Amino acid sequence: MKITKDLYQSNLALLTDFYQLTMAYAYWKSGKGEQEAVFNLFFRKNPFEGGFTLAAGLDYVVDYCKNLQFEQGELDYLRKMNQKDGTPMFASEFLDYLKELRFTCDIDAVEEGTVVFPNAPMVQVRGSLIQCQLLETPLLNILNFQTLIATKAARINLAAQGAPVLEFGLRRAQGIDGALAASRASYIGGCSSTSNVMAGKLFDIPVSGTHAHSWILSFDSELEAFYAYAEAFPDHCVFLVDTYDTLAGVKNAIQVGLSLRKKGKEMLGIRIDSGDLAYFSIQARQLLDEAGFPNAKVYASNDLDEYIITSLKSQDAAIDVWGVGTKLVTAFDQPALGAVYKLSAIKNTSGSWVPKVKVSQQSLKINIPGIHKVRRYFSKGKAVADMIYLEGQAINPQGIMIIDPNDATQRKRLMPAFYEGEELLKPIFRKGKLVYSLPSLQQIRERAGAQLEAFDKTHKRLTNPHVYPVGLEEHLHQLRMELVIAAKNSSNDTDET
Repeated sequence: MKITKDLYQSNLALLTDFYQLTMAYAYWKSGKGEQEAVFNLFFRKNPFEGGFTLAAGLDYVVDYCKNLQFEQGELDYLRKMNQKDGTPMFASEFLDYLKELRFTCDIDAVEEGTVVFPNAPMVQVRGSLIQCQLLETPLLNILNFQTLIATKAARINLAAQGAPVLEFGLRRAQGIDGALAASRASYIGGCSSTSNVMAGKLFDIPVSGTHAHSWILSFDSELEAFYAYAEAFPDHCVFLVDTYDTLAGVKNAIQVGLSLRKKGKEMLGIRIDSGDLAYFSIQARQLLDEAGFPNAKVYASNDLDEYIITSLKSQDAAIDVWGVGTKLVTAFDQPALGAVYKLSAIKNTSGSWVPKVKVSQQSLKINIPGIHKVRRYFSKGKAVADMIYLEGQAINPQGIMIIDPNDATQRKRLMPAFYEGEELLKPIFRKGKLVYSLPSLQQIRERAGAQLEAFDKTHKRLTNPHVYPVGLEEHLHQLRMELVIAAKNSSNDTDET
């Protein structure tokens, strides 16, 4: 899908923070604009206090980069901007430069539907400082949200233990784009359908839905409403039974179901949207079975999330299909992933790459310098560890040590000769040309399922998950420590003078 045209019908070049444009202008004016650099996009902590994260949003990133262009309307807007003294914010020559700018970067990224972890790059951008800088905000905007929602969806689907999860959060989502992106990401995370019809059309996601309480209330009785709905949709009857009295509603649904059966049709099920879902689902199941409807499904909704679903499962709730809305599409209890985009290397005038490190009082915020690769190791089909290492670094098959980026006492020795390995960062663009074959959304969803299956259940549990080992290869760890020490010594020398 051409996202920028089919969805927005607009140029997205100005979908950025103002300081990206001011930095781009300053780079251009100082003569550094075309200097090559490498930026990494990564996050520092798994969301929802969980043990994994599921990458999503790359398709949007590809489309954005392919269509990056400053057109006349955008340039006219920038031309009107003035500084406090009334002079133009941007020189006309710079705006002419932007007019001719076309995306020419290299991008490597993890594929959508890949399980990822803190500190390891999800996306690596290599190109001119100006282009790399202009990509920061839109890439973070796209990947932060869709990755967060895909992860939430995966957690909910894991809690459902194979039962279908229907996403129907459109009315509670954060605006139009939030709803559409959330439907897409939820499908990647394992949801079987969406209520969002536009998302169904744009992304080819199955759509589903029943009826609301207003349908019942528009009739003189619940039974009359059920009969009318069955007349309209004889092959698509899931009756909402809790408008007045839930168990009475189930009995009314059974009566209409028997009438349908006489016509050669079959009631699909009933939905409960309030009350004690465990109790009412068990009672409804008993009523349906006794009436000869063992195949009728019990649907449940009402502010569900992975914790409530887990609780209901532990109570032996007789729920076959879960409808999840608000707490899924709003990523309830964690509003942002917190991914960042950091410069890790820059090419000097002699053509050599110089690793860069940002030093912080918080060790968590000290970035990893250099140009990185990420390799995942498997044993008998199960993921055992991820290693972040320097591009071009030879790996000793007889043994390597990976070191936790935030706690150097946490180390793990790996024997690559006994493991299967996979490089996680795949080539997406080379010099602005797309070299990656974009999979369908269905293929991405299948990949996500296979990826989750490759991890031990201890990493996927909702509370106190076992920490999956992700570490720096020894040479990269050493480089980082040397650069941090040098930066701090340099800062101390400056303070003394």
